[in-house]
Amino acid sequence: MSPLLVGWLFLINLVTAAAYAYDKLAAPRGQRRIRERTLWLLCLAGGVVGAWAVFFGMRHKTRKQSFWIVQSIATVAWLAIIVALLAG
Repeated sequence: MSPLLVGWLFLINLVTAAAYAYDKLAAPRGQRRIRERTLWLLCLAGGVVGAWAVFFGMRHKTRKQSFWIVQSIATVAWLAIIVALLAG
């Protein structure tokens, strides 16, 4: 797997975890929230580990079926991409 992809996955997972955590902490304070679509895009862009970490660690968005669906699809897709790259 290329170092560029590894770097991307590291960075996008940090950004995704930070965005999910910020959104979780902003909610009870009445602060500006991050759009669900943005959180989904971060997850789909490769931030699946960061998304799941905050999803379960902070119990953020766990009641929303759409997040279960998007994160599950993104996880399967990224696993397939990584396996294909490692095999090829």
